[in-house]
Amino acid sequence: MVYPIRRAQLIAPFGTGAMSISKNGLSAICSGLDHWFKDKNGTFEKVDLSEFKIKEWRLERLLGVDHFRLPPDFRYRGESEKNKFLTVPFLRFPQWHYCTFCGEMKKTELTTKSREECPSCKEKNVKRYMVQVPFIAICEKGHIQDFPWREWVHHELSPSCNAKMKLISTGGGALTTMQVKCSCGKSRLLNGITTAHPDGTTDLSKELIGDGMIFTCQGKKPWLGTEEGEPCDCHLRGSLRSASNVYFAQVKSAIYIPGEANKQINQLVTMFRTNQFERLINLTKLGNLSFEKTIIELRTQFPTELQSYTDNEIKRALIAMEQNEDERAGIVNEEFDLERILRLEEYSVLSEPTEQEELKIRHVPIEKYDKQIFQLEKYFSDVFLVERLKETRVLAGFNRVFNDQPRDYLELKHHMWRSVPHNTSDDWLPAYVVYGEGIFLKFNPELLHDWEQRINVNTRIQPLAERYRHLLNNRRTREKQIIPRFVMAHTFAHLLMNQLTFECGYSSSSLRERLYISNDESKPMYGVLIYTAAGDSDGTMGGLVRMGKPGYLEQVIRKSLLNAGWCSADPICSEIEAQGPDSCNMAACHSCSLVPETACEEFNRFLDRGLTVGLPGMREIAYFS
Repeated sequence: MVYPIRRAQLIAPFGTGAMSISKNGLSAICSGLDHWFKDKNGTFEKVDLSEFKIKEWRLERLLGVDHFRLPPDFRYRGESEKNKFLTVPFLRFPQWHYCTFCGEMKKTELTTKSREECPSCKEKNVKRYMVQVPFIAICEKGHIQDFPWREWVHHELSPSCNAKMKLISTGGGALTTMQVKCSCGKSRLLNGITTAHPDGTTDLSKELIGDGMIFTCQGKKPWLGTEEGEPCDCHLRGSLRSASNVYFAQVKSAIYIPGEANKQINQLVTMFRTNQFERLINLTKLGNLSFEKTIIELRTQFPTELQSYTDNEIKRALIAMEQNEDERAGIVNEEFDLERILRLEEYSVLSEPTEQEELKIRHVPIEKYDKQIFQLEKYFSDVFLVERLKETRVLAGFNRVFNDQPRDYLELKHHMWRSVPHNTSDDWLPAYVVYGEGIFLKFNPELLHDWEQRINVNTRIQPLAERYRHLLNNRRTREKQIIPRFVMAHTFAHLLMNQLTFECGYSSSSLRERLYISNDESKPMYGVLIYTAAGDSDGTMGGLVRMGKPGYLEQVIRKSLLNAGWCSADPICSEIEAQGPDSCNMAACHSCSLVPETACEEFNRFLDRGLTVGLPGMREIAYFS
């Protein structure tokens, strides 16, 4: 079977471990990385990997790999025999099929290519093809398997009966109308197979056998081409194979930082390693001084040596030194620290003008914006127009059931490979590169700090923070700072993106956000980047940069805030304090604040119009008041 698919879709949403449906209705699961880049003979002999390799040292450091690779593109012509007929294998899943006419069930191999005829109908000289069953089973640790049909109908862990089974529907769309029957005479309805509880237990695991016995996940990974399992203590939950929680691609991305600037940083780091510099830097750390105050101290003591370097370059060198110290301290594998350093580096680079081939940033003085339209200088300290940027997106792994589970990158990578490479040149992950443009806005730090000190602002965010802690305690999300500035900036980014889709014709999925928010006293961040990085004309036409220029940006921000003051779903939207994914939104819904999931870093969670523009009777809690 030939199944065409775009290269970018092999990163998300149809990467390793994900199911997709071909035009003839066949459901298949994308294979592990061991089987990528093989020629038609199943070997690597005629493959030249040099044209697929991508280097992005910051993401390599974060994910612990040697390099990245573009997904292979299929070619049947070329000047040489290299890289012809490269495919990405897909395996048939689920393996269980049934006849929609008589209900007979049959299990096939993962590698089966042809459509299966129903044997019972064939005996009656009726040609009917079997289709894949609509139900599968998944667990929170990323495993997936066929629904345990025999175990379910026989109430046994290892049933000895191998008689024919039938999947019968008595009419209607509910699970209570579907049942599985065995020729031995046993039958059972499917009601309850998808029920899960907040503590992680499921009715499928509790009720499959009964008598207090728990049927746990069998640890299967069919995308790796095997039906063998591994130990897993998670409860198993039934699911429709087309359900949205069956696969969540964990895509990590990084904005390109120019190479010449990196050379300057390396020179500074070498200089800072000398005794005289290191002594002063250690003293500033003991005093818990911010980067800005540390730079002032360094320039005061070493004016000649630092004359040719900008404040931003010195700041990036200090960040790089901190990262090296973390590595020596043995915390290099802690995702939170490396993710924070990656954002700090980008925040520093985006905060100054740059003229490089793959990163062009222009600073626009805040005074140039018209105060009569919108008082931009009251709420923002800087505006930077990113005329060109390069973004690398990497498939680091995937989750099931919950999108943002706290799993380290080594565990995620383990699910991508049958034989995991460690510290070799074959240690890689799939990625692709896109180019785009953007607007980088930095909030006014003084106003932001004063606003966060208001009692009613902290009272407003308290219920949201409590729901987040509940998710954290149940391991449904990774640790992050749920603070007023984060929720406000995140909501503002959504409002701005929604308005930009109306103002300049971008599709709703072609805009993205990148949040740079932290209340760390020594390393604060208070910026947001709205950018395009779609692999087509939406990303490079210049429309977004134009909307960031004086005369345009004021109007866009003003309209976005005015439109958010009253939602078409109000007063319901503004009065419900727990809505959205995992009940982690307050006044935010599809009518006002939500965006496509590919555009949001937080899966459309942690949003509240109240902290951004205020609500009727509560305008004083808004940052933009």
